[in-house]
Amino acid sequence: MSSRNIILIGPMGSGKSTIGNIMAKKLNREFQDSDHYIEDKTGVDIARIFDIEGEQGFRDRESNALSELLNQENRVIATGGGSIMRAENQALLRSKGYIIFLDTSVNQQMQRLSRDKKRPLLQTENPRERLETLLEERRPIYLELADQAVKTDRRQARKLAADIIKLLPENLL
Repeated sequence: MSSRNIILIGPMGSGKSTIGNIMAKKLNREFQDSDHYIEDKTGVDIARIFDIEGEQGFRDRESNALSELLNQENRVIATGGGSIMRAENQALLRSKGYIIFLDTSVNQQMQRLSRDKKRPLLQTENPRERLETLLEERRPIYLELADQAVKTDRRQARKLAADIIKLLPENLL
C-alpha cells in the first residue's frame, strides 16, 4: 500500500468531510479535515477566525494547516473549498497526494448548506450568487489539480465513497 495521501478538494457542501471519513475507514487510513484541524488548533471556529483576522488571516492559517497535514502520510484529507486559490497550496497538494475533485452543482450546494449558519462566505444577501461566483472562479483550478473528478449530485455518500475507492489506482489501496 502506498503511503501517499488521498486529498479531497471541491466547493463547500460537496461532501468532502463526509465522503473522506467513509473512505478513510474503508481504506484503514486516518481522516483529517483541514477546517476541523484549524479549529482544534486555535480553539475557535472558522467564523470567529474570519471575524477577528479576516479572510486573509484564515487563508494564512489554512496554508499552515495544509503544510502540517500533508507532511504526514497515509491519510485521507478533506481540504477547505478555497485552499486551492494559493499557488503554494496547489504545489503542496500536487506533491503530497492523489487529488480527487468532488464536483457539485450550486443547486446541490444550496440544498446541503441551506441551514448552515457557520460558513462565513455565505453570510450574504444572496448566498446562491456567492456560490455561483466562487464555483466559476475555482472550478477550473479544481479540474486542473484533480487526478480524478467525480460528480456528487444526488448521490448517497456511502455509495459515492465506494465508487471513488474502486477508481483509485492500485498503489493507493
